[in-house]
Parts: sequence; structure tokens; C-alpha cells
Amino acid sequence: MADKTEKELSTEDVQEIAGRLKSFLEPFVRLLTREEQHAHAEAYIEGRSRLLTRRTSEPIATDRGDKRRPLQHFVGAGKWEDEKIRNEMGRRIGAELGSPNGVLILDGSGFPKTGPHSVGTQRQWCGRLGKEEQCQVGEFLVYAAKGSVTLADCELYLPKDWAEDVKRRKACYVPKDVEFQTGWELAAKMVLGRGQMLPHRWVVGDENYGRPTEFRDLLQQAGERYLLEVPKTAKVWLPRGGGWMRAMDWTSQLPRHAWKKFTVRDGEKGPIIVRAAKARVYTKRPKGPERAEVLMVVQNQHDSKSWTYLASDTRASLKEMVRVGSCRHGIEQALNLAKGDVGLDEYEMRSWVGWHHHMTLSMLALWFLVLEQRWLKKRGWRLPFHRFAECWPSLSGAPAPTAKSQRSSTSNCAAPSTPGRGTGQEGAAGHHLVCKSERRWTDGTSPDAELAQFN
Repeated sequence: MADKTEKELSTEDVQEIAGRLKSFLEPFVRLLTREEQHAHAEAYIEGRSRLLTRRTSEPIATDRGDKRRPLQHFVGAGKWEDEKIRNEMGRRIGAELGSPNGVLILDGSGFPKTGPHSVGTQRQWCGRLGKEEQCQVGEFLVYAAKGSVTLADCELYLPKDWAEDVKRRKACYVPKDVEFQTGWELAAKMVLGRGQMLPHRWVVGDENYGRPTEFRDLLQQAGERYLLEVPKTAKVWLPRGGGWMRAMDWTSQLPRHAWKKFTVRDGEKGPIIVRAAKARVYTKRPKGPERAEVLMVVQNQHDSKSWTYLASDTRASLKEMVRVGSCRHGIEQALNLAKGDVGLDEYEMRSWVGWHHHMTLSMLALWFLVLEQRWLKKRGWRLPFHRFAECWPSLSGAPAPTAKSQRSSTSNCAAPSTPGRGTGQEGAAGHHLVCKSERRWTDGTSPDAELAQFN
């Protein structure tokens, strides 16, 4: 007997998705001043979710039978304000997902570039490649709540050499008021700006944000609870004796009874179990007195991985802190979805304006897919993100594929993968709302199990 949650998408179902996309876009396109911009925005956002070889402006326009130059100009140099679109998106994300237990997650992401002329490009750390490479780097803010994660904001990192180069700034249309800012300063701008539209209890991030004491102090002064990863060599002062020591030395001295075990989520081979310990400590500042924080260490029971954090809330329970720490990986999931399902990393814009236009529209496309997933889930159905591209009806009037023409005779919905897409299976084998071979994250866990921690 078929699973009661399976449902084959009919042509009518697919057309309803297109109708919901139009309704979804209405409040955003109203913020665009010209009528043709409305059509371009719809075309680009719809095109981000189609199963194209490459989701840049030209293939999107060609797929619709439109001219490429108007769409390229709209995204690359169009005179419309990203800030208005993102503000509206932030308000709507907060209204739909808003939860007092929400988490703001910070991370940077590199976008490899073959030439040196795209704004902000230089040899710098590219997490995607795991090494220094010629790339652009964006700072991203993700909101995690109610079982969902979505990109909520981003800022392009402009290296100091670029910020001080008048000629290159002019060539890439970098606004005059843009100055050099570090990654953590850009992160602070997002948290204290658009992040305030998103109800949350914690701010989390990796060492790039935990290492600078200025960032931790800024969040603390703003009344933000944070849990930020720091190096194992971070110096802390133990009030109950021991003096100054490295976090790793404190960890090595802990007796067995100081550790507590927690199950953070289900993995492919069973529950992922960690052990954790915490202590109230004092940490140094370049200027001014030491400040009290909480040191927490988390160790995976199945391998040698461990994480060291500093937190601001000295009254938070260890269980709560472990839960929040595990949420940090939500930004990797959101970026994987964004790159795999809406082509966040597929663009050919060199200018400051083009980069931010593309990112804004791509984040909007991802937010729509998140809403669709939630809508389907409420009805007891499931459609993995990468399946939307298989059945997406073109807003230009192209007919939607029918279930009959797309139906697969196998129970596995995977099909040959498309280079450059996400980490999961890319398929085009039928319109079933449940994949019997569901996609897994890079660490082997399932999306549903992973996202359950955000409830």
C-alpha cells in the first residue's frame, strides 16, 4: 500500500504553485517603480527555480523566449533598491516564522571567480574550496525557527585594497559611502539591522565572529544573547582557581562526572550523541577589564571532533546551549539549498549593484520555496526542494509537464545530476510529493531530522 503522504502532482497542482508565486511576488514588485521591472523580477525569480543547465540571465531569458539584454540590465544595473525588497522580505519572514526561540546564524561564503575584475575579488579564504583562492566573499544572515531555515540578509565583503582603490571602485560602481569593514562588522550591521525584524533568542556563529572580543562586546551591549565558537587556545580565567589557562587545557583536566550526554539529532547511522561541559569564566579585553562569559566545550562521541564556545548568558542551561550550538549548522543547510535549488552561486555580475541585485532576488526565490515546503508539510505532503525544478511551470506561458509524461517506473526519484547544483540528488522522475530515497545533508543526516531542532 502506498504511503498516505504520497501525492502525484497534477498539471493543476503545478499551475497552483505558479499562482502562489505570483501572489507571493505582488508586495515585492509593487516596490519596483517601472512596469517592465515587475515582469523582469518575476522572470528572474521563477528562473532561479527551473532545471536549467546554468541559471544566469541569458539562459533564463532564452528559456522563456525573451530577449536577454533587458533582463541582464535589470539584474546587473537596474535602478531599484535592494534595501526596500529585503526589508519587506524581513518583515514577512518574521511574521511567518517568528518565534521567541528563533536563532540568527552568521557565516561567510566564498564565490570563486576566474577573473580579477568582479567587485571585491582577490585571493582570500574560500570555504567552498577549503583553501585560499581568487573569489568574492559574502557575509550571510540566516533565520532558523519553527523547523525552517532561510537566508534573511547578506553583505558583500569589500577587501581593504579594493576599498582604497578609486579606479576599481569606479569601474564596479561601488557607492561612495561604502568603506572597508571587517567580516564581523558586516555581521553586526545585519544582526542589529534586519535581524531586529526576526524574533530570536540567540545569535550564533563560527570562530570568525567569536574570536573578535569587540563583536562579542557589541552584542552584549545591545542585549543580544550569543553563542560563538572560539579557538581551543582561547585564554580564560577560572574564578575557582587555576588562573589563566587555555580552553583546551581546562577541557583536558575535566573529571568524567563533569560531562553530560545529549542527543542532538538523528544521523544516517543512528542518533548523534555528544557530551558537553561548561563553566563560568572571565575573558580578557584589549582595553578595559575582563568580562564574565560562559565557556562550553562539546565533543562528538563517535569521532574526535570538538567545538569550543563562549556565550553571554551565564544563566542558560547546558542543555539549551547544546541545542543552540547545534543550530549553527543551519546556515550550511540554508546555503546548500540556496546554491543547489535557486542558483545563488550562478551569476555573472561584476558590479556592486549587480551582486546585491542578484543576491536579493535569489534570497527571495529561496524564501518562496521555504513557504511552499511549509504549505505542503501542513497538508501532510513532502516535496524535496530539488523536485520543484522538475515540475516548474513557466510564467511566460510554457505548458507545465504532466505527471504522465514525467512518471518514473522506479521508486528512487534520482536522475542524472546537473553539474554545479546542490549536494543532494537532482532528479526529474515524476511528480510525487514523497521521495523514497530522500536527500541527505553532507554529514549524512536527513533534512527533516536536522531541522527539527529549530522547533
